[in-house]
Amino acid sequence: MIKIYNTNEDTKKLEEVKEYKKGAWISLVSPSEEEIQEVCNAIDLEEEFLRYPLDYEEKARIDKEDENVLFIIDVPIIEMDKDNKVYTTMPLGMIVVRDDYFVTVSLKQNRVISNFENGVIKGLYTFKKTRFILQILYSNASLYLNLLKQINRETEIAENVLQRSMKNKELIKLLSMEKSLVYFTTSLKSNEAVMERTLRGRIVKLYDEDEDILEDAIVENKQAIEMGKIYSDILNSTMDAYASIISNNLNTVMKKLTSVTIVLSIPTMIGSFWGMNIALPLTSNPFAFPMIILFAVFISFLLALWLKRKGMF
Repeated sequence: MIKIYNTNEDTKKLEEVKEYKKGAWISLVSPSEEEIQEVCNAIDLEEEFLRYPLDYEEKARIDKEDENVLFIIDVPIIEMDKDNKVYTTMPLGMIVVRDDYFVTVSLKQNRVISNFENGVIKGLYTFKKTRFILQILYSNASLYLNLLKQINRETEIAENVLQRSMKNKELIKLLSMEKSLVYFTTSLKSNEAVMERTLRGRIVKLYDEDEDILEDAIVENKQAIEMGKIYSDILNSTMDAYASIISNNLNTVMKKLTSVTIVLSIPTMIGSFWGMNIALPLTSNPFAFPMIILFAVFISFLLALWLKRKGMF
């Protein structure tokens, strides 16, 4: 899907246009081969620049060739696995094509780009390409922070459910949250390297205001890294605690079942003795059966009482 946007110089508002005009922002989401070739031919860009961000395993980096600069960062996305939310990341490419066009390309629709397309982010000017990149970096870091808080809330809900009843569904959800935090932390560190290089390496021209935005984005990103690390440590400790609780509960159940088996084995053993086809005490006594039953119950009761005092019941 291709969308072309341009900032109206009179109204200063973002407008969707049809033609490839200089100063425009070209947004590609899951583009087809025909759309890739169309854009490359229209703005004179090598296809590799558009294909790199479409590789799901592509890492965050900066690539510069001639007058074209490619920024790849990891953005957070929420996917659905059956009825469960899965927090993960994917690459987002930002390309400065000479001083003429700005291109974003991604595998799927994401909130970072959607916020700009829907006018949620103010002060967007498509012809200010460096400012646009920095705004995306800042918006991306802020989105990570919001989703980390959301993950933490969902984790607390799952923990409250687990405190009342151990359910596999909630444990699996906690494992999914733990995996999501690992994805987020790894991606945030990669994004930090891109921003630090942008600040130091002068990959694109930065004005004083641009440096302020970039520094704010770096601060937001560092805060997200720290928050992700804290949440991950807490979740790891929680999972270890629940693993110990589950193991302890299993040991308690096994101990009680073993005690019940021992108590029940007494009547079985006595009944086996008096079931032998040989001469035994009380064989000729008409009250032998109730006496043996009472004796077995009495011995079992004493054994159960002893096991309870030992903490086995």
